[in-house]
Amino acid sequence: MRKGSLVGFMTVALLQGCAGTFAPPGPAAPDWQTGAASAGSPLESARLPPFDGERRVVIEPLRGIKKVDLVTGPKDAAKVEPQNDLWARIRRGFAMQDLDNALVRRKTREYAASSEYLQRMFDRSRIYLYHIVEEVEKRGLPTELVLLPMVESAFNPMARSPKHASGLWQFVPGTGKRFDLKQNSWYDGRRDIVDSTEAALDYLTALHRRYGDWQLVLASYNWGENAVARAVARNRRAGKPIDYSSLKMPAETRSYVPKLQALKNIIADPAKYGVELTPIPNERYFTTVLTGRPELDLALAARLAEMPVREFKALNPGFSRPLVSSPKGLRIVLPSDKVAVFHENLAKLDRGRSASAGGTRAPRVNAPHVHRVVEGDTLSAIGRRYDVRLADLRRWNPGVDVLQIGQKIYLEESR
Repeated sequence: MRKGSLVGFMTVALLQGCAGTFAPPGPAAPDWQTGAASAGSPLESARLPPFDGERRVVIEPLRGIKKVDLVTGPKDAAKVEPQNDLWARIRRGFAMQDLDNALVRRKTREYAASSEYLQRMFDRSRIYLYHIVEEVEKRGLPTELVLLPMVESAFNPMARSPKHASGLWQFVPGTGKRFDLKQNSWYDGRRDIVDSTEAALDYLTALHRRYGDWQLVLASYNWGENAVARAVARNRRAGKPIDYSSLKMPAETRSYVPKLQALKNIIADPAKYGVELTPIPNERYFTTVLTGRPELDLALAARLAEMPVREFKALNPGFSRPLVSSPKGLRIVLPSDKVAVFHENLAKLDRGRSASAGGTRAPRVNAPHVHRVVEGDTLSAIGRRYDVRLADLRRWNPGVDVLQIGQKIYLEESR
């Protein structure tokens, strides 16, 4: 497990943790339809966009999600909670102070009026929610934080804001690095479900240590901790209250907590707002797996797990290239019921032939992100294979106009 660097919050220059959040839909022209990151739009199953690491939308819901049986109780019971329903577990963990004002009521109406948008977002969240709930509860945090990716990205791990925030939790590059989220042309930890959740909860926990008020914590996550600190200091000097509602802040931040509160209101009592909240099994959906190998083709990994590539990518959105490599051994995420078959098929593959995908021989790599030239290789063909620009290959490998068998071609800048 990584440990985020949480020292020196009072002196570290602000790197805004969440730039460009997804606004709730409005009745006339829903702003989630016009945003730069298309987190709310569905993806046609017949057409898979290029795996370019930025503008894809996760298929939802994935196959294999079980249905939850409802409790059978007295017919006249006022409310009957579903048995084994993750939403019920989330409700039980609500602990933040409620905010009730005209803006909250308006945001609640807007969300409730956009049932299709809500349903897409809820469906998309199904494969991620259990993991986030587990991590939130381990830290003793309020489960309202589980809903934060709905505000941030509509639960689309490929969402990217105009300010270059990325992932479920919408980390900007600087804050991502501050919390040890690796970012390069091969991998972006801001999109990784496991790593980004750990980093976000580290950040939120540190903010709560500083402010002791969850509404100020959420404002800091959106606006920046130092910006909130300055606003608090101004009010204190002027003898004014220093709570969230009393601070002067940008319109986006002013709406930020009301959006979360609106979603909390709907999830707490969906029937009141005419929303159908499909139960989610209160059980683990995915598991992290160490492959024991330094490189792997994503299409091959999906085949070994006997699952569609698009579903594999939905669980592993941090990878930006078709072939992934890690000198310390590759970690992937698989549906829990696919782990055994993955290891079984991987063992068969290792016994029978070298790692391959689609019948093509996988490149031999003796160092991270290095290709060994084989007969018939050209620099342009190598670039296409690894999705690397020809200009970059030439810059990283000076004097490679003529290739020789066995020659090493570096696929990223040497350090």
